[in-house]
Amino acid sequence: PRCLPPALHTCQGLAPCLPEQGQVNTSGPRLLLATLHPASGSSTAMDRIFSALLLSLLLLLQSDGVCGAPQQPRGTLCRTKPTDLVFVIDSSRSVRPHEFEKVKVFMSRVIEGLDVGPNSTRVGVINYASAVKNEFSLKTYQTKAGLLQAVRRIEPLSTGTMTGLAIQFAISRAFSDSEGSRVRSPNFNKVAIVVTDGRPQDGVQDVSARARAAGIEIFAIGVGRVDMHTLRQIASEPLDDHVDYVESYSVIEKLTHKFQEAFCVVSDLCATGDHDCEQICISTPGAYKCACKEGFTLNSDGKTCSACSGGSGSALDLVFLIDGSKSVRPENFELVKKFINQIVDSLEVSDKQAQVGLVQYSSSVRQEFPLGQFKNKKDIKAAVKKMAYMEKGTMTGQALKYLIDSSFSIINGARPGVPKVGIVFTDGRSQDYITDAAKKAKDLGFRMFAVGVGNAVEDELREIASEPVAEHYFYTADFRTISKIGKKLQMKICIEEDPCECKSIVKFQTKVEDLINSLQQ
Repeated sequence: PRCLPPALHTCQGLAPCLPEQGQVNTSGPRLLLATLHPASGSSTAMDRIFSALLLSLLLLLQSDGVCGAPQQPRGTLCRTKPTDLVFVIDSSRSVRPHEFEKVKVFMSRVIEGLDVGPNSTRVGVINYASAVKNEFSLKTYQTKAGLLQAVRRIEPLSTGTMTGLAIQFAISRAFSDSEGSRVRSPNFNKVAIVVTDGRPQDGVQDVSARARAAGIEIFAIGVGRVDMHTLRQIASEPLDDHVDYVESYSVIEKLTHKFQEAFCVVSDLCATGDHDCEQICISTPGAYKCACKEGFTLNSDGKTCSACSGGSGSALDLVFLIDGSKSVRPENFELVKKFINQIVDSLEVSDKQAQVGLVQYSSSVRQEFPLGQFKNKKDIKAAVKKMAYMEKGTMTGQALKYLIDSSFSIINGARPGVPKVGIVFTDGRSQDYITDAAKKAKDLGFRMFAVGVGNAVEDELREIASEPVAEHYFYTADFRTISKIGKKLQMKICIEEDPCECKSIVKFQTKVEDLINSLQQ
């Protein structure tokens, strides 16, 4: 990627020059194919999920109407063309269990880059070996979290490799009206992603030709020991654009990013000049948001800027509510502690700015330290590191009640008139009732984030999360496998009455970018 020359991009003043993005051919259905190979290494889940929370908290502190701050995203993280997407997954006996898990990770990462919903992208999964099993149809799940949990539950069949049969099943059954597929039109795509471990036991050339003749665009991704001739038989022309190869799954995430971008209708509206920002246009894939130079604040129209004087930052009372049940496991509990401290590192901690409290719960609730007990980051981080793992049950409802009654009380350090933010982290179904406490927390004006891992229940996360729910709850299949979710966070709420009192977004963006890059490394 390269930046456009200054004369060709629309950013002004302190705005970053962002790499131009290639245009994507979005016409017609598409079929993608990938093949299996043993892989080494996997992404750490907690770096990404807590990067998202970090970004959210800093945006809470320093964004909406901030001097020099972006506000009001003019679209989602990637405006994807409505798509009917079906994964066709090879689970033959040659696919080892740990390799099949890598395929599930690959599926999850592609799904996380899409706009999922009944009127946008629908997703189905077909599992095949010697026979074909329909795991779930395009009409089964309408939320991203539901899809991710369903993918996690898929088990291998461990027999033969009938790739041609599976492709035919996808064309004739998976994309039928009865399975939730929509009538073909120029307004949306049909995409099938076929994952196989190499040479099929039946023919693929004729069925692939029928798919292409029906208007399906076919991508073939080969990993490791793959028959390249088979990939070329499956793929659409030009082959250079439709056949990809990687030597192992340790680098397949690069291809995931490629396909996530491929689903975007437009990739860089700032570079094309298709925006109406007065001062600064900040591009995101398929969307943009307006910002102002330092010393200005964004007006309510989200486009124009007004001069203002800078201030000293914002106040925030933040309490982490951490699941310490036995299902988390000690090694993962250490990851939670580590990335709580990464978030703390990004905050401005003082009596007049951010205060942090920490509560752990399992079968009971234990306050590790209240708001305001520690006046600087060093002491907070030291206390987090010393937190002992409780290792019992999961009483999330009891923990939420404690948050309301105690954590955000004046006697425990909460400040009147200061915004209250709670981050609830859980990895399983609550063993008690959460509805009343979750509702009360939001009714009292607390900003609630819900983070679920593994067996966490989507309905419970949604109950806990503030509105808009999609921006306040997150799910990852396990502690090791997660795509970036920081990009999901579009919330831009400055908590000062005078938006000019928020800090400069220019310094803020640099700080967050450096921290997230560090976490990902």
